[in-house]
Amino acid sequence: MPATFFLPSFYSSIAVFLLGAIALVVSSGYSVGAALLLLGGLYVLCSRHKPALTKQDWLVLAALVLYGLMGIIEGLFYQYPSRAYDLPSRFLAAAIALFFVLKYPPRLTWVWAGLATGGVLAGCWAGYQKIFLHIDRAKGFTHVIQFGNISMLTGLFCLAGLAWACTRPNKRGWILWLSLGALGGIAGSLFSGSRGGWIGLPLIALIFFRVYHQYFSLRLKLLFSTAIVGLAVVIYSVPQFGVQQRIHEAINNISLYTQGQSNTSLGARFEMWNGASQLFMAKPIFGWGKAQYKSAMTELADQGKAHPVVKMFDHPHNEILNNAAKQGIVGILALLFLYVVPLRLFASGLRAASLTQRSLATAGFLLPIAYIDFGLSQAFLTHNSGVMVYAFWLIVLWGSYRFYSTQK
Repeated sequence: MPATFFLPSFYSSIAVFLLGAIALVVSSGYSVGAALLLLGGLYVLCSRHKPALTKQDWLVLAALVLYGLMGIIEGLFYQYPSRAYDLPSRFLAAAIALFFVLKYPPRLTWVWAGLATGGVLAGCWAGYQKIFLHIDRAKGFTHVIQFGNISMLTGLFCLAGLAWACTRPNKRGWILWLSLGALGGIAGSLFSGSRGGWIGLPLIALIFFRVYHQYFSLRLKLLFSTAIVGLAVVIYSVPQFGVQQRIHEAINNISLYTQGQSNTSLGARFEMWNGASQLFMAKPIFGWGKAQYKSAMTELADQGKAHPVVKMFDHPHNEILNNAAKQGIVGILALLFLYVVPLRLFASGLRAASLTQRSLATAGFLLPIAYIDFGLSQAFLTHNSGVMVYAFWLIVLWGSYRFYSTQK
């Protein structure tokens, strides 16, 4: 391998390792690897040798740029202060970084090692906060829901990487490390008590089954199914995880809501969803914009059309309804495009003969699936962590999948 390729590729590998390894255990850790990839992207754009883009590459770029421009256009129209452009600009930064990943894809050993390390560290850090610091819900250095869901996503990525691990000469070590990363990532979610990340687990389990079931005998399938059920019972029973308490709280919240009590976690969400739906119906094309959203919700409450609890929040804790209320149908379509592009591009790799390709395709497919799940109860892309993790893991997984799909 020529030195002109090796050095940037090594830099790419280090950046992606950090993107996975320190995302949740260092303050704004998810930005470190991303910033390095952005610098790499600027370097490639300023160089003479840019990667040749395929139709699929343009789709990824279009999804990122379109969603970023939506936020920027909204800010210009409503004359938002400069800080309002921070989130949408990160999608554009990821689009720039994609050029670097396509030109110098990271080595997969660094990709999966970073994720496994990140899962283990997140689980240990969350367990320390929950058990030793007696924090009610572990949150690392970010919002508790963001921490729990990103930790869960890290664990799911590690599970996807197990297929790749089976192709390695030292597969036992890789299988062990990725398994620990998966357990750590899932444990971090459990310690955080972020229920939104648990809702989609049955669907995600079905995806894993459809992708890999032909590699296992009936006996192993039954063994794994029994182990999963047993693990779920243990997790539910161990009080330190707090799962039983959070599930009981959810059931109680729903019961109270049916009795007219909305001042609970789920009750407030139901009221916010109702209010956001009304705002969308009032301005269905372009929405109210972030600037007018809260005042419009407050007016609904003052008119008796929404519960007063909606006044406390800046978004309706639902990704689609957030875009619907603030950006109308245009915002919904931009969000759906951001989800559908990776689903479409990675779907063909779910049955690839190569386990390396299949593992990357599975991780890439799970990224929007997980975010759709997270977005049911949280406007995940209104947070820096949510944007950085989605946008930059999308380009890393796509760039890696595209490169290794061409290898014999």
